[in-house]
Amino acid sequence: MKRTFLIVAVALFVPACSYAQGAKPCEELKTEIAAKLDAKGVKGYSLEIVAKDSDAEGKVVGTCEAGSKKILYSKKAAADPAPAKDPSKP
Repeated sequence: MKRTFLIVAVALFVPACSYAQGAKPCEELKTEIAAKLDAKGVKGYSLEIVAKDSDAEGKVVGTCEAGSKKILYSKKAAADPAPAKDPSKP
């Protein structure tokens, strides 16, 4: 009987712990994702926190605040090089 009670208690406790870990503040998660990208040498990106139902451009790389918001990754466009001068014009 004690063994059955222990199994039931563990089965109920484990999902509760994993749910509590999922409600992470957005700024904290954004900082963690940025650190991972920087460690991999990724340059020229932006991370944006938006509402879950937002139609913003970018790839979803995380959700936060119990799924009410999402973090979007987008690659920044490289700066356009200065146009070359036309040698025929003075």
